Amino acid sequence: MNLHSIRNFSIIAHIDHGKSTLADRMLEATGTVEKRKMRAQVLDAMDLERERGITIKMQPVRMRYCPKGEQDAEYTLNLIDTPGHIDFGYEVSRALTAVEGVLLLVDATQGIQAQTLTTLALARAAGCVVVPVVTKIDMPAALPPEVKAEIAKAIGVPESEILSVSGKTGEGVEQLLGAIISRIPPPTTDYEGPGGRALIFDFSYSEHRGIVAYVRVFDGTLRSKDMISLSAIRKKVNALETGYLMPQERPTSELRAGEIGYVVTGIKEPGVALVGDTILSGGAALQVLSGYALPRPVVWASLYPESQDDFTLLRQALLRLKLSDAALSFEEEGSSILGKGFRCGFLGMLHAEIVTERLKREFSIAPIITAPSIMYEITDEKGQMEKIYTPSQFPENPGKETVREQWVTATIITPPDYLSALSQLLYEHEATIAAADLFGDDRMEIRAEMPLRELMRGFFDKLKSVSSGFASLSYEFGDFRDAEVMRLDILVAEEIVPAFSRIVSKRRADEEAKALVEKLANTLPRQQFVLKIQAKAGGRIIASRSLSALRKDVTGYLYGGDITRKKKLLEKQKKGKERRGEHKRVDIPQEVFLKMVRGGES
Repeated sequence: MNLHSIRNFSIIAHIDHGKSTLADRMLEATGTVEKRKMRAQVLDAMDLERERGITIKMQPVRMRYCPKGEQDAEYTLNLIDTPGHIDFGYEVSRALTAVEGVLLLVDATQGIQAQTLTTLALARAAGCVVVPVVTKIDMPAALPPEVKAEIAKAIGVPESEILSVSGKTGEGVEQLLGAIISRIPPPTTDYEGPGGRALIFDFSYSEHRGIVAYVRVFDGTLRSKDMISLSAIRKKVNALETGYLMPQERPTSELRAGEIGYVVTGIKEPGVALVGDTILSGGAALQVLSGYALPRPVVWASLYPESQDDFTLLRQALLRLKLSDAALSFEEEGSSILGKGFRCGFLGMLHAEIVTERLKREFSIAPIITAPSIMYEITDEKGQMEKIYTPSQFPENPGKETVREQWVTATIITPPDYLSALSQLLYEHEATIAAADLFGDDRMEIRAEMPLRELMRGFFDKLKSVSSGFASLSYEFGDFRDAEVMRLDILVAEEIVPAFSRIVSKRRADEEAKALVEKLANTLPRQQFVLKIQAKAGGRIIASRSLSALRKDVTGYLYGGDITRKKKLLEKQKKGKERRGEHKRVDIPQEVFLKMVRGGES
C-alpha cells in the first residue's frame, strides 16, 4: 500500500462532546458499516459503555474513502476513538503517539472545557496536527460563531480553519473527511531492512486466542506466523494472526509500515502485553520506541469476597480483567475481620467503579469494597521512608513520623456567576487558588493547588453540583508535601471494621466521624442486642451511637392474671440478650459496604 494514501488520526474531546456519535457518521459516510447494521455508538463494544454513554476502551477502526470527484483516488483512514475521562489519560497519550493528527472536538453548546485543554496539550506534545471541529451545531442552544472565536483564541488558528459538523444529522461530515486528507500528513518511514517495528497502544482478550494487541506499525512489516518480540518483558511469541478492524476483525497476511491493525499473540497470562510496549519482528535491527512507561495507579482500595470460599474465584476474575485492562494492578492481602482479599490500584475513582461493575456483570462477583485511599509517604525518626497504600497500614496514633501526600494542580473553567460557591468549595477541600483569569467573554479559568486526597473526596461531583453542571475540571500531578492527616477507624460492636477505616484531615476528623457513624447507624440492620457504633481517631473515641435491640413481644400471648408473670418473661428475655451480647458478632451485608463507600469517599 502507498503510504501517501494513509491517514492515521484520533478523536479527542471532553466527555459528552460527541466523539462516538461523530465516529458513527464517519463510518456511514465511508460505507464501512452498512446502514442496516448501524446502531448508536458502534465503536463502544461494552454494554457498560453504551449504558453510561462514555468511552471506556479505545477502539481502532479502518475506513476506505473515495473523495467525491476523485473516483480513482482511494484513501485508508485509520481512526482511534479514545476515552474522554481524565482517568484514562495515559491510554490516550499512547494512542496519540500512534497517529499523525487529531480531530479536536468542541461542543457548540458548551465551548472549550478544562479536559479539552489537557488533551490538546498531550496531542501537541506528541507532535500531532490538530484539526479543530465544532460539533452539535444542530442543537437549539448551539453558538457556533462564539465557540469558533473561543477556539481560535485558545489554540491560535484562524476561524476559517475551524470546521462545523453535526454528529446527529451528518452535516459537514464530508467536508471533515476532506480536511482529514488535506491537513493530516501521511505516515513516513525510512526503514528498508527485514522485519518490522510496531507500538502497542491497546489490547483486548479472547478466550480462545489470548491477548489481541492493537498496534501501529512504524517500520517494516509484521507478518502472520512470524516470531515477534515484546520488548518490555523480552518475551518471544508467534503472531498467530494479523489483520485490520473494520470494525470487526478482518485477517490479512501482513501489516505494513504506516498501518494500524491487530496482532493475535496467543498469550493467556496477565502482565505480558503492556500498553506502550514495542513489538519487534523478523530480527529487525531497530531500537525500542520511546515513551514507554507503566500506568501509575492513583487510588487504592481493597476487594474481599463475601465468602472466603469465593477467594479463588475473585483471584481468577481479577486475573481475567487484567488481561484486557493493563492499568489494573492488585496484590494479595489479609484482614483479621474480612479474611483474604486483594489490594487493587486504579487510575481514578471512575476506573475503580468500572472494575467493580465489570466484576459483577462479567463474573457474577459482588466483592466487599473498602474506602478508597491514596498513597502516603511516612518517614520515621531514623529517616526510613515507607509508602502506605491503605488505612490499615497507617499508624493509629503517629508520634514523630513525618507524613507526606501528593498534591495536584487543578484547572477549572466556570462561568463567573459560580465563582463565590466555587471558592467556598475549594476552601472546604483545602485548596489554594494560584491564578484566576478570564477565559473568553463569559467564563473564567481558575488554577488551584489541592491535596490529591481532597480531589478524590467527591470533589468532581460537588463541583458539578455547585456550578449547575457548567464547570469543568482537569488536573496534573504535582509534588509531595507534608500532610496533616490521621487514621479514622469505625468500630461495630467494639470491633474495628477495616473496610470502613480511612485517612482524613485532622481539622475535619470530628465532622467525618459523626457523619460516618450516623450514616452507618441509618444503614446497618438492627440486631438482637444493643449495638454500639463508634469512631476512633488519635487513640480516643470521638463519635458514638447505639442502636437499640430488636424487641420481640414475649408477653403478647398473655392476658389477665398477675403482673409478675409478665415481669418474669421480660426478665428472662433481658438475661438472654445479655448472654447474646457477650458473644456478639455482626454480619454486615455487602450492600452496607457499598453504601458506605459511595457516600463517604476519603
